[in-house]
Amino acid sequence: MIVDALSWICLVAGGLVGVVGAVGIHRFPDFYSRQHATGTTDTLCAILILLGLGLQAGISLAAFKIALIFLFLILTSPTATHALANAAMHGGLKPKTDSTPGEGKS
Repeated sequence: MIVDALSWICLVAGGLVGVVGAVGIHRFPDFYSRQHATGTTDTLCAILILLGLGLQAGISLAAFKIALIFLFLILTSPTATHALANAAMHGGLKPKTDSTPGEGKS
């Protein structure tokens, strides 16, 4: 029963983190801040959801497959985020800055 509760907590928390990441895509002003929001939240979302599924699976072949998926996502998701940001930088996309003269200075 405790494992079931922990599993559902992880699954729901992973879903909520995914929703927060989706909101971040729409709310942040430029590509780089959006990239940060999705790069951070998608990895945490995947970790929590896969942990919840692993707890539901118990010790089985399915849990081993979930662990392999977890390892693959942990290695590739941050790499893909970095590659996209690097390609955008090399492509000439500049980060949006608040550099209006005289604003914010006292």
